Amino acid sequence: MVSKTRDKFIEVARQLFARKGVENTTMNDIASASDKGRRTIYTYFKNKRDIYNAVVESESDKLMMNLRLIVARPVSAEEKLKEYVAVRFETMREIVSRNGSLRAGFFRDVRKVDRARKLISKKEIAMLREILEEGVQNGEFEITDLNHTSVIVTHAIQGLDVTYIRDSLSDKGIDQEMLAEYFSRILLKGIIKR
Repeated sequence: MVSKTRDKFIEVARQLFARKGVENTTMNDIASASDKGRRTIYTYFKNKRDIYNAVVESESDKLMMNLRLIVARPVSAEEKLKEYVAVRFETMREIVSRNGSLRAGFFRDVRKVDRARKLISKKEIAMLREILEEGVQNGEFEITDLNHTSVIVTHAIQGLDVTYIRDSLSDKGIDQEMLAEYFSRILLKGIIKR
């Protein structure tokens, strides 16, 4: 029951944030739309920022679930890396587009983006490291420092999030699918064993 109520608050808050924006949504709005009292919402969340962070974490969990499925697939490390990049970009695009007006405020505030990334960066780095280590062990990749390479690749992918989500390179003839493919190709040509 506790988890269900908390999850309901998170989903209702996500919908309200998406429709009205974070700034225009009150804790009372969230409680009312959840058919709960204000006291109940404060049992689970201290303030609006706390519930906003829970929404971001919930959305991040969807990303992590999709990426874990790729890491567990019985394919080559090279194929996993290509799929990882493509699925990560596409999942981020879906999360951002599903969250309507939340995305506008989110992208205006670089600090919010950084806070959200910190929630998932460690997990992403660990997953990428797992793929890269598998590639090294299988003789597919030649990497001398897995830890630093994992960090750099993770941040390079994150650095392209906004470009991918906004399809900012289409005017240069690079669509979203091409961006994911080219990024993977550039990354692999730099680390693939020749």
